[in-house]
Amino acid sequence: MRRDSIYDRDLDRVQANHQPLTPLGYLERAARTFPDQVAVIHGPLRRSYAELDARCRRLAGALAARGIGRGDTVAVMLANTPAMIECHYGVPMTGAVLNTLNTRLDAAAIAFCLGHGEAKVLITDREFARTIGPALARLDAPPLVIDYDDPEYDGPGERQGTLDYEAFLAEGDPEHAGVLPDDEWDAISLNYTSGTTGDPKGVVYHHRGAALLALGNVVTCNLGQHPVYLWTLPMFHCNGWCFPWTLSVVAGTHVCLRQVRAGPMYALMAEHGVTHLCGAPIVMQLLINAPETERRPLPHRVAFFTAAAPPPEAVLAGMREAGFDVTHLYGLTESYGPAVVNAWHADWDALSGPEQAAKKARQGVRYPVLEGLDVRDPETLAPVPADGQTLGEVMMRGNVVMRGYLKNPKATEAAFRGGWFRTGDLGVKHPDGYIQLKDRSKDIIISGGENISSIEVEDALFKHPAVAAAAVVARPDPKWGETPCAFVELKPGAEAEAEALIGWCREHLAPYKLPRHIVFGELPKTSTGKVQKFILRERAREG
Repeated sequence: MRRDSIYDRDLDRVQANHQPLTPLGYLERAARTFPDQVAVIHGPLRRSYAELDARCRRLAGALAARGIGRGDTVAVMLANTPAMIECHYGVPMTGAVLNTLNTRLDAAAIAFCLGHGEAKVLITDREFARTIGPALARLDAPPLVIDYDDPEYDGPGERQGTLDYEAFLAEGDPEHAGVLPDDEWDAISLNYTSGTTGDPKGVVYHHRGAALLALGNVVTCNLGQHPVYLWTLPMFHCNGWCFPWTLSVVAGTHVCLRQVRAGPMYALMAEHGVTHLCGAPIVMQLLINAPETERRPLPHRVAFFTAAAPPPEAVLAGMREAGFDVTHLYGLTESYGPAVVNAWHADWDALSGPEQAAKKARQGVRYPVLEGLDVRDPETLAPVPADGQTLGEVMMRGNVVMRGYLKNPKATEAAFRGGWFRTGDLGVKHPDGYIQLKDRSKDIIISGGENISSIEVEDALFKHPAVAAAAVVARPDPKWGETPCAFVELKPGAEAEAEALIGWCREHLAPYKLPRHIVFGELPKTSTGKVQKFILRERAREG
């Protein structure tokens, strides 16, 4: 029972000493403090922080004039463009919730998101007309559609609505005050899970979590004043790991990029002095495998932050040689993006390449803004021993964990059972407290009663010089129950036989862990570079 003390008397929470946390104030501060600092670069376009702030206020004012307010959903189907940055501020300035749609989903999935999220407005890029048109046709009550025509896009695509984005902004007041949340628990964004399991859910973020994760990025990624950030990570993915809000904290520059290609990436990094970028492992592959004709000398070493699978030793070595310092992060849509970092120790620099790669393979420790991270028994909730061997489920708790799943109380309750957010990822805890993933709970292969980590088999395949990507799933087996089935994507021009790859794995794995079948071809991936294993499991079951 709480005891009353002298500190509980006449020291109340009032407006003067308590304001709801929100990332919206970060932009206002940047615009007042550094009004002339370049905020956005897109092709020849340059916009200052004062201009960015004014455009976001115009957007908020125009939306408010159309009746958009607290609790309404505004969906956007946009590439990494200036409009996408503006929506991250302008939409929540009305009290509405921003739903950034995955630009690679099909029409049925987009229609589901628009209907399930009850979108009142859709802001869409002309490039995505082939998907948006059929998606809107599926809806009984389509939202108000605003078309964004990016000058940097010259491909096909018809307008889907009657309103132009720039004309719509002109309806708004650049001095529009906007609204701050009454409660920091108010929803700020809606993100649908990426679909690696085939079961997307609507993840709801609140203002407090967005504000804290944005600050966590500043600390974790060593963002000094005025960094230059290249948008290789899709902004629709976990709101770009909250970096649209992060950069305002340090008055950084957004360098927009519609398509992730090696040549444009190198050109923009060299031209604008890019200091930081984020991306899936596939982005690293693009950079280190780029032909010399597309490469440009970098003005300095560039910080690269990657999540998903741990980078193989060869990729890390290639990135170091190309001028990049790689940091491994870990998180989920439900944790606003990365909430765990492989915090590097200076004395690890003296380790050999393989030893450094082993350290880099660990997901790491919690962000400063995540209150709890542990590996626990999923049934008893007891912490597993910190021995680097005992398997448990990775669990989180804190202010950068989602509010829950929209309209899905059963899934929300299951995710938070026992007072922890259950990630569904299986891992171990090392003696120094660093966690390391071993697999998704659904991806562990149980062969003859033995647990086989698909990540361990994939890592062995990754080390082969001909392999560009690999994914391992369980294949039903009448004798063993399940055996590993590997799907392998070779590097351009490379050749390898299945038996040769199995022989290669024999040098790195115990015999019972060897893949019994290898299938060659391009791996199905989400827009963020994650392999869609549910598709591969279906293929493996079908033989």
